[in-house]
Amino acid sequence: MLFVALLLLFVNIISFGLYGSDKVRARRRAERIPERLLLGIALMGGALGATVAMYMFRHKTRHARFVVLVPLFLLAQLYVLYLFIR
Repeated sequence: MLFVALLLLFVNIISFGLYGSDKVRARRRAERIPERLLLGIALMGGALGATVAMYMFRHKTRHARFVVLVPLFLLAQLYVLYLFIR
């Protein structure tokens, strides 16, 4: 259980960092992080970090794909976590 918690913490920190980094890159007109990677990290357990970053940095909040999928990923992950610890 501790391993799973640490893994989720790590993935969410990485997810948060990627979304923040992409926002900085967008402002600087630098090479961007692919949307596939941003959604992929959210799907693989980083949805909480992605959701927090999206609204904290106001990044990707106008993209319907992100506004719909990332919260759905978060709900699914919370449900799986609930089933796991129940």
